Amino acid sequence: MPKAMFKAVVCRELGPPETLRLETFDSQPLKHGEVRVAVRAAGINFPDILMAAGQYQLKPDLPFTPGMESAGDVVEIAGEAGGVKVGDRVIVKLRHGGYASEVVIEPSQLSPLPSTFDYAQGATFLAAHGTAWHALHDRAQIKPGETLLVHGAGGGVGLAAVELGKIAGANVIAAASSEEKLAIAKVRGADHGALYSREPFRDAVKRITGGRGADVVFDPVGGAIFEESQRCIAYGARILVVGFTGGVGLARTNLILIKGASVLGVRAGEAVRREPALAEARFADLTKLAEARRIAPNISHRLPLENVAEAMRLLIDRKAIGRVALMVD
Repeated sequence: MPKAMFKAVVCRELGPPETLRLETFDSQPLKHGEVRVAVRAAGINFPDILMAAGQYQLKPDLPFTPGMESAGDVVEIAGEAGGVKVGDRVIVKLRHGGYASEVVIEPSQLSPLPSTFDYAQGATFLAAHGTAWHALHDRAQIKPGETLLVHGAGGGVGLAAVELGKIAGANVIAAASSEEKLAIAKVRGADHGALYSREPFRDAVKRITGGRGADVVFDPVGGAIFEESQRCIAYGARILVVGFTGGVGLARTNLILIKGASVLGVRAGEAVRREPALAEARFADLTKLAEARRIAPNISHRLPLENVAEAMRLLIDRKAIGRVALMVD
């Protein structure tokens, strides 16, 4: 019988996406308690890109396989697996290793795939929606009637924040770089749109709120966006620092003081590692909303696993609207 093999994207040197290679490996026997999942799809996240470039806070030893999340079918179990069984459709939660045709993991890294999702949606769900949920509920404790400004609203985590903010009862202002992205954000629940190239977003926020400003700012961009956001906040505002794809911004402490504002860092994965109970409420709420078809990833591109560099470039060049998925035969 031929030996079982699998394919994986490998980072052997730090650098741009084009340095990644698809390689073939022998499948290894499972240790007791491990689960083998045949991966059907993997999600592209900015931390994957940063990790492969050596610019992320987590720096795995070389060589390694990128990929924080994937989805597929349980095909083999060794020993007890905490209720997981062969044939289960699952979401796989990782720090890296998801860009492969199979993964070997612990049962605790698996979650049931919502029945309303295909594999690509499952592989692009928890990182973005989990981050948005943690930011809005655990960190900002957003309240119905508050004004939420979402930057990068055409991106995966931005669109998730738009959806969840609207469900939480907020008045959502989506800020994005194109009319197409704003149109999708409005379909997902945004009440208002601010096009970066049309007018300064801080002016748009003041106009929309009658000069009051935003109560919560969801910022996965950073840089100048973070700095200008401090000029359009209401008293007691919470600014959520979700990422820094546009560079590291500087806090204007005089504005933070005058507005009685808070700047809150958001690391959903690290929060769960430090306080595992947080994951239970988050996943239960997100799964309920997914099963009710109230939330779902917007996947603008689905590419084969070997096109990983092209898929990453879609995020880097801001050509994706929502999420990008790698598909595995």
